[in-house]
Amino acid sequence: MERKYNKQPKLHIRKGDTVKVIAGDDKGKTGKVLEVWLQKNRAIVEGINVVTKHEKPSAGKPEGGIKKTEGSIHISNLMVVDPASGKPTRVGRKPNEKGKLQRYAKKTGEFIK
Repeated sequence: MERKYNKQPKLHIRKGDTVKVIAGDDKGKTGKVLEVWLQKNRAIVEGINVVTKHEKPSAGKPEGGIKKTEGSIHISNLMVVDPASGKPTRVGRKPNEKGKLQRYAKKTGEFIK
């Protein structure tokens, strides 16, 4: 059934999650999600996909220089790390004791906050 009002898709990755990279140049690394872009299905992860940007000298920063920042990575290349076991796991949704849908780790069955 299609959602009636809030058309934003529900993703398995949220801001603040610890994730493991399962594909790409940084495969095997883990980091914390800093930002998620729903429209592009991309996320920025701390210490992953570090790119260099050249800054031109300006009045605010007269020295300019080379700056390293995290680039975005597609969320299909990320897996949530289960807080209980510390291993990557798939994520599902089931109602908690209050009846509200909450994410849980499919490997251990425990809820992810």
